[in-house]
Amino acid sequence: MLMAPVLSAQSVEDNPADTSIVRKNILQRFLDYFNESNKPKSHKKFDVSFIGGPHYSSDTQLGVGLVAAGNYYMRGDTTSLPSNVSLYGDVSTVGFYLLGIKGNNIFPDDKQRLEYNVYFYSFPTKFWGIGYENGKHDSNETKFKQFYVKGSLDWYFRAAKGLYLGPGADFCFIKGSDIDADYVYLWQGQRLHTTTVSAGFTIKYDTRDSYTEPHKGWLLSLSQRFSPKFLGNRYAFSTTHFKGSHYNKLWKGGILATGINAKFSYGDVPWGMMATFGGSSTMRGYYDGRYRDKIAMDAVVELRQHVWRRNGIAVWGGVGTVVPSIAKMSWRKVLPCFGAGYRWEFKKRSNVRLDFGIGRGETSFIFNINEAF
Repeated sequence: MLMAPVLSAQSVEDNPADTSIVRKNILQRFLDYFNESNKPKSHKKFDVSFIGGPHYSSDTQLGVGLVAAGNYYMRGDTTSLPSNVSLYGDVSTVGFYLLGIKGNNIFPDDKQRLEYNVYFYSFPTKFWGIGYENGKHDSNETKFKQFYVKGSLDWYFRAAKGLYLGPGADFCFIKGSDIDADYVYLWQGQRLHTTTVSAGFTIKYDTRDSYTEPHKGWLLSLSQRFSPKFLGNRYAFSTTHFKGSHYNKLWKGGILATGINAKFSYGDVPWGMMATFGGSSTMRGYYDGRYRDKIAMDAVVELRQHVWRRNGIAVWGGVGTVVPSIAKMSWRKVLPCFGAGYRWEFKKRSNVRLDFGIGRGETSFIFNINEAF
């Protein structure tokens, strides 16, 4: 990825002083690459950069991640937001591996938008069962291997300023294996591998000034998906997902971000498609999927502060819960989370983030690109 000047062994022998020059050039090219990575490159139709390195989290343990991120404009239309695409991969010491591609393609004059995310991973992970009561008990923790393939596509058409709507579809294949026979009961008799095909629509109101690092604006999104049996699904169900976020500048370099997530599932929902929180985006501090049920809701408030040059910090606090139905809502099932993180501007309006989240009885360390919401 990073190319350096190449000199033959003979040329170095002829002029020993060149050795220091070679080393200086290699280092300089490396430093120049990162020094220039966050500056707009108007002469490039497709501006791509690479970043990667070691990381550690409570679920994947020690690993190495790589992200290739690119920005571009459709037909040179620089008056709209830039389109973006990211190719991402990860491997870790516990046998986790991941590969995916995601992006937001913004058409000229922002009349249409195309959002997509396709990825797969294999992960020796953990399962606590279905429902809040199962999730809160450490004694339910069991290890198993999960293979996951997910693809999603949404095509939006602009109906009014900031208002977009259009069709969408999802595909998901999940397979669980290597399960201890003493803990199979936690799956409540459901099949360990399922394939789900879903179709529906999304309505979105979006006035954010950036996809990857908003400083102001609103995002309100309502997505409806149907997974009927005539699409080949063994389990027939439907899902309603609402996301809302607001960004407000408080002072120089200070942004207050507020986010709400609510996912409601109805019908015969397979264990792998139930609503969850945790991981790198929602309720940072909890193991991804420890708490799962037909309904999951969470809310978070985050203060993001630019500190110096390309460096920034963030602090947040939030609450969340999972329940089988609205009628089962209870304050005693509400879980807290809070944490702090470091931000480094990798590309213009695109940050690498290192977050440390704290939940009830557990913590997590997260390395990722772009903000959590």
